[in-house]
Amino acid sequence: MAQPHHASRPDEAPRSMDRRRFLGFVLAAPTLAVAAQLGDAVFAPQEASAAIPTLPLPEEIFDLGDLQNLAAAPTAGLVAVGIGEDGRATFAVPRCEVGQGMTTAVAMMIAEELDLPLSQVDVTLADARPELLMNQLTGGSNSMRSIYLPVRTASAVARSRLMAAAAAKWGVSASDLSTSGGVVRHRSGKTAGYGELAKAAASAKTLSVTTELKKRADFKVLGTPQNRIDALAAVTGRKEYTLDLKVPGALPTMVARPPTIGGTPRSVDNAAEVLAMPGVTDVAAISHGVAVRAETFSLCIDAIRALKVTWAPGPVAGESDETVLKKLKAAQLPLAVPGALTKSVDAEFTFAFASNSPLETGSAIADVRDGRAEIWSCLKVPIVAQGDIAKAIGLPVNAVTVHVTQGGGSFGRHLFHDAALEAAEASKNMGKPVKLMWSRTDDFRAGRTHPMCVTRVRATHTLGNVVSFEQRHTSVQTEFSHGLGEMITNFAAKLPVAGNLSFAETIFELTQSSPYNFGVTTQLLNEIPLQFSTGSMRNIYSPNVVTAEELVVDQLAKEMGKDPLTFRREFLRDAKLRAVLDKAAEAGNWGRELPDGVAQGIALHSEYRGAVAVLAEIDCRPETVNRKIREAVTGPRVTKATVVVDPGFAINPRGLEAQMIGGLNDGIAMCLTSSLHMKDGIPLEGSWDNYFYTREWNTPLETKVVILPNSSDTPCGAGELAVAPAFAAVACAYARATGSMPTSFPINHGTLSFEPLPLEPSTPASPTDGLDYAY
Repeated sequence: MAQPHHASRPDEAPRSMDRRRFLGFVLAAPTLAVAAQLGDAVFAPQEASAAIPTLPLPEEIFDLGDLQNLAAAPTAGLVAVGIGEDGRATFAVPRCEVGQGMTTAVAMMIAEELDLPLSQVDVTLADARPELLMNQLTGGSNSMRSIYLPVRTASAVARSRLMAAAAAKWGVSASDLSTSGGVVRHRSGKTAGYGELAKAAASAKTLSVTTELKKRADFKVLGTPQNRIDALAAVTGRKEYTLDLKVPGALPTMVARPPTIGGTPRSVDNAAEVLAMPGVTDVAAISHGVAVRAETFSLCIDAIRALKVTWAPGPVAGESDETVLKKLKAAQLPLAVPGALTKSVDAEFTFAFASNSPLETGSAIADVRDGRAEIWSCLKVPIVAQGDIAKAIGLPVNAVTVHVTQGGGSFGRHLFHDAALEAAEASKNMGKPVKLMWSRTDDFRAGRTHPMCVTRVRATHTLGNVVSFEQRHTSVQTEFSHGLGEMITNFAAKLPVAGNLSFAETIFELTQSSPYNFGVTTQLLNEIPLQFSTGSMRNIYSPNVVTAEELVVDQLAKEMGKDPLTFRREFLRDAKLRAVLDKAAEAGNWGRELPDGVAQGIALHSEYRGAVAVLAEIDCRPETVNRKIREAVTGPRVTKATVVVDPGFAINPRGLEAQMIGGLNDGIAMCLTSSLHMKDGIPLEGSWDNYFYTREWNTPLETKVVILPNSSDTPCGAGELAVAPAFAAVACAYARATGSMPTSFPINHGTLSFEPLPLEPSTPASPTDGLDYAY
């Protein structure tokens, strides 16, 4: 019997959509503009495929990215792909480009579904759009996960509309048409560029239509290695960051800061004297400093150094590494399983404060005058910034325009809008436009930090099985006022986490899980309410939590007389992780013979639906550890690293490789050298000279990134994926090379190997001896 056939009309939503068929809208506009609708049809398949059979933890059922997808879905149709009469596609992406290659990946999606050359796609950054609600947050490695299907759907609808316009123009059937290179072609030889059809394809009213996305097998752009669309501009200095923008009247502005975090100015004792200095136009107190505006940044520094300010101390003025560590240990949650009843591995690890300073320091331009404000800054959550700025300067939100600019790195820093808020405040108080820049010292001492934390682990085992695994993570509170907190408030009832948890505890539950069959497993967070200036750093809790677990895994393997790789394979309960682990062992030549003092470490991590394993080799021999480099921390060197990743679907393998290498070097830094030393309420570090991120002489001599064949039709979150396993692999390698498990990170934190810059003036004089060390 013939099956009943149902054909949807073009303007009729399908009764049930398969994995490649989606609903979109042709918007009312002069030229073609197309949006997509998302909802259960998109996300339900991902949720189903995420289920695992054995006692899954909350993160394995519903992770932070799922939460962000859920939050973004209702407003996904409010972003549109346009086609202009020049034939170019345009898209203002409601996310922020901070060097992660996001704009290139989005351009690839549009080029693929539109059959348009990548060079004819323009991706810009959208201004703050309050109507997008929670669909304008760049974080949690979620941009590709939440954008991938909406952008492709809108592009596919646009292509079909262009073909329909050509068919009508030529009086032919659309089924006889094809597209390539931004041109619609008829088999008779007729052709029309997209630009010629853009007006005819547009609609006077908004229409709903269905479309079918390309099969993965038909991809010509997606999944192929592409150079970044902004690479040439970046390397030739033509790429525009905030401080490159020319806003009329906006003069350089900097801030004199207090000698403690969160301190405030009580009085400016010589404002008139500083105002009389050459080139200085304004001096104005703001919430946490004194802003000076001058003709050049150099003159601003001179003014800051001349200012005399009486300061009120900040809320953590008396705190140092030692006092914070003592409070953390006192606040640890108890372990439930008595260690004395079975064999157990007990360990406690300390992780120092760390900086997420990007290469570009905090910066913003603000013009607050005549009852309105206009702001330019690199902002990963511009809607929250817009609201906070409006409140701070006493204007309604709709009187504040916020432009999102390209950023020179972030690592979590641009989730916060500290510089934009200061610029707005300074501009309001001065009544003039300002171009505000944080000094490098500001960035380290007044910027956001990954908080100090302590994690305690107990794993009990008997008869060759691990029967319980407990981890108690205790941290200085992390601030989540940048938007993730609002998401959790809105969707708390739908989350698979128990009880009335705080923002931080919920995020912890949605990002952390153990991948092993270790019996009863619990991982809990407790925070202490110290008001340091903290924030989400790349990979949030995972680098610390995963490193502690993987070091304990090595100890369990040792107690059971097993090779670390073999032990992991036996206890892993995730096929994707086992695949990346096996490939890392093969590609990195696990178990090869090495001299004394040199060892391998292997670790793995699953997050944002992706999986990654890292195999690192470290050289801890005295001739390496004791290398002499001027004003440097040398120490052990990671000589070789292999990163194997399963990203689901790799949109741009070249960009993914760069993300993995970046994550690897973050992990090396966090393990060996990079930390803040907190003393009397402020970090001692004040420059890159004494904040020791992975240097060229410490980055591996040989790095290999292996991307496994696509295991999904959609991408996982990959922006932060490699940080945690890289940190853990290096730590495990260090333990094996030295014969002693490290318990305090970074390993070199105990040695203060630099002379701290003075706390006042808060910005040091510019160095003038650079050429002395250049050759």
